[in-house]
Amino acid sequence: MTPVNQPLTASHDHHDWIPMLELATQEVFELMLGSQLVKAITPTDRAPANITGMVGLAGQLCGVLSIGCDEKAAALMASKMLGVELNKVGQSEIADALGEVCNMAAGNFKNKISGLGDGCMLSPPSVIQGGDYNIHSMTETPSLEISLLFENMPLHVCLQIHS
Repeated sequence: MTPVNQPLTASHDHHDWIPMLELATQEVFELMLGSQLVKAITPTDRAPANITGMVGLAGQLCGVLSIGCDEKAAALMASKMLGVELNKVGQSEIADALGEVCNMAAGNFKNKISGLGDGCMLSPPSVIQGGDYNIHSMTETPSLEISLLFENMPLHVCLQIHS
């Protein structure tokens, strides 16, 4: 077992974590939104996101977990999370809901990695909105990426590992 303050190495590609990242995200959507996520089968299921939630990880694992989707999917998340009609959801609720879903997915994921639960802190979530942005990480490690469908709408989950 790795000591709590010992960082994980970035040299390992961590592709064996993809099933845990997928499961962690699915569990959050089932518990918090009452929705089943389905794995996207074709690359066409991955549409460009115009809203992305991000949570930083620091400590034994450093990186960023992000969830990107379109505004309609994020609005549906907020509607389901808050128990209000879709047309009653405002921009701040949309951002808050996506940020919280991302935060819960990051927390659930880190708790699935042996010895990482107490050795990794999460930042408060950040949300970027708009159609013209790129997320660039200064890591040399390939990111772990999953494309899922939320109520038939594309959702992209990405874990960029820095160390």
